[in-house]
Amino acid sequence: MVQTKGKKMPDIIEFCDNWLFRNGFEQSWATSALTGAETVSFPHNAVELPFDYFDETIYQRRFTYQKHIAWCDGFTGQEVSLRFDGVMADAKVYIDGIFVGGHSDGYTPFEIRLTEHLNRDGILLTISIDGSENPEIPPFGGQIDYLTYAGVYREVWLKIAPAVSILNVKIEPYQVLEPLKSLQVFCHLSNPQAQELHQTELLATITAPDGTRVAQQRIVVSDDCPKLTFSGLENILLWSPDAPNLYRLELTLQCTGVTDILSRMFGFRTAEFAADGFRLNGKKLKLLGLNRHQSFPYSGYALGRSAQEEDAEILKFDLACNVVRTSHYPQSTWFLDHCDRIGLLVLEEIPGWQHIGGAKWKDEAVANVRRMIERDWNHPSVILWGVRINESPDDDALYERTNRLAHELDTTRQTGGIRKHTGSNLLEDVYTFNDFILGDEERPGSNRARTALRGQNEVTGLTHKVPYLITEHNGHMYPTKAGDQEQRQIEHVTRHLEIMDAAFGDDHIAGCIGWCMYDYNTHKDFGSGDRVCHHGVMTMYREPKFAAYAYASQGAPENKVILKPVTHWARGERNIGGTLPLMILTNCDYVQLRFASGAVLDLYPDQKRFAHLPHPPVMLNSEDLVGSELGKWGMQWHDIEFAGYVGGKQVVHLKMVADPVATRLNVSANRRQRDAQASEVRISVQAVDQVGNTLPFFSDPVRFEVHGPGSLTGPATRSLRAGATACWIKTYGDPGSISVTVSCDRLPDITLNLG
Repeated sequence: MVQTKGKKMPDIIEFCDNWLFRNGFEQSWATSALTGAETVSFPHNAVELPFDYFDETIYQRRFTYQKHIAWCDGFTGQEVSLRFDGVMADAKVYIDGIFVGGHSDGYTPFEIRLTEHLNRDGILLTISIDGSENPEIPPFGGQIDYLTYAGVYREVWLKIAPAVSILNVKIEPYQVLEPLKSLQVFCHLSNPQAQELHQTELLATITAPDGTRVAQQRIVVSDDCPKLTFSGLENILLWSPDAPNLYRLELTLQCTGVTDILSRMFGFRTAEFAADGFRLNGKKLKLLGLNRHQSFPYSGYALGRSAQEEDAEILKFDLACNVVRTSHYPQSTWFLDHCDRIGLLVLEEIPGWQHIGGAKWKDEAVANVRRMIERDWNHPSVILWGVRINESPDDDALYERTNRLAHELDTTRQTGGIRKHTGSNLLEDVYTFNDFILGDEERPGSNRARTALRGQNEVTGLTHKVPYLITEHNGHMYPTKAGDQEQRQIEHVTRHLEIMDAAFGDDHIAGCIGWCMYDYNTHKDFGSGDRVCHHGVMTMYREPKFAAYAYASQGAPENKVILKPVTHWARGERNIGGTLPLMILTNCDYVQLRFASGAVLDLYPDQKRFAHLPHPPVMLNSEDLVGSELGKWGMQWHDIEFAGYVGGKQVVHLKMVADPVATRLNVSANRRQRDAQASEVRISVQAVDQVGNTLPFFSDPVRFEVHGPGSLTGPATRSLRAGATACWIKTYGDPGSISVTVSCDRLPDITLNLG
């Protein structure tokens, strides 16, 4: 809140509704209200997108957004600006036809000062964006294996602040493992009118997770960069994935009788990559995670807080990951905020993909390091800065600049540089490497045996060990669609398991981050025939493939029990028929199979083949069977039951039927209570059989119908893919309930009510 003349008013106001939007841009449009425009809200994707088979050039042009900002008495004597959290790309801003500023990068925020332009008649604000791939701006200039959807795709905020206000703050906990805990706070003030700082004071208050005050300090401010040091902090709770303890720092600036307040969350923790692995708070932790793009079907980048938060929750709770890489650019602060809250570690990197441009391009890449770090330096979840263009060739001069700047801005975190070629010069603190050797043995002329991961010294070309992290694996080496043949699904799962096992078995590997969390649309130069990269362990709809359970099964059973046979349990899904060998992904102590004949078979994790995994899969081979319990081709096919045991007790049960029949739609919402403000709800749909298992080849269309203050993203009718689909419902702050009805000609309708 901002206090002025004894009156409080909000200083950050969401400014996302009732913008005019039109394709194209002409200079004359900035001087008067747009004609032929539609009214839109942010986040907004400039072009309506199909699910697949679309040409990225449909959004590679200019677009215009416009809004009239009326005068408000609260503007008097204040600094007023607009903050854009993310605009793709090359934004140019005009006020009453006059160019006032812009921002080329599509992934970091920027602010436009309105103060000197405000008047009683109001102002006309016009934003021109360009969706084309400008070769002067990272990541453009080469080829990119992802899409950069045009639009004002993140939120916009109206900021009202005193003439002297708090612009940003950097919070650096240090010595957190010693008996005396310490903290440095670097405050950055905004003072565009160059006012004198006489009688200016700054009050800093630290509050514990339970709301109790930990410390308080007041200083007299003499310059625009005041610093505070806290020492002797007692009983500090450390932040970790298991206990994401967040503290609050509240800064109160008093200058010439006016008060400004800024609040930030932070955590006490140490994170260190060393030659013998990764340590969090001094304890070794093997990193296991996935890469994430920030895209969604039909909406491109343009989904807001709830959708961003759900992705973090899927990674942490559904996939049992402890780390995510924001490939290949800074992602939404909503996503990072939630990683802080739930305890998901983050490797964050600057925009780019293989290509390095000219001098101007390189300057922009260095500037992106500053923008990324200054935006996100208080997130305890962020443990490593990626300061190299993903998979780019060596450029020592450039990467000496990016590393030097990163270390100047943040003394508490190490740097990494993601590369795909061996023998690359190590300028960063951590050698971060995309290892795609698994599957390379299939290339013509290769004489390498099947290898999960290269040896570190082969990759680095060094004779000694260095901090080392696998940042991509699998992905394009074995793209797998959710409806692919069962044997391909098993191989997809096996490749992920082999690499995880190799990483867990080598103390000199900090961990591995797979490619990738979910499928994504891509350029015509990449992906499958449908212009989709089917590299994910989930579909674009966030529906799990079998490989998702390779990750989920590595989580502790006390958090979530996993029991997933890698089969559709149909005799004819494999070459020559049958289901053997049968892999069962689980974190149970053992699995019991119960056959139709009454026979029972106990199976234990395959610790011989996967000796290093926390939870190896259970394998059923032909030699494990007594007689011919699964029958032969042409004989009757039977039901089967699986039961998982932990600590000697049955904790999960699964039945698979021999004669699945399409029975009903399983429709669920990721949350049933919507927020008071605009947000999103994901509706997940599966066609299931009589015992509740998804029917993987059921492809009938389903229809979505939304009633109430919400709208559907994408088409109302869409076919199921691998028996499943999903949609995001954008909800608004208007009162009233929302109902969503899902219908299918063959199955009964299902209606969900969202409060």
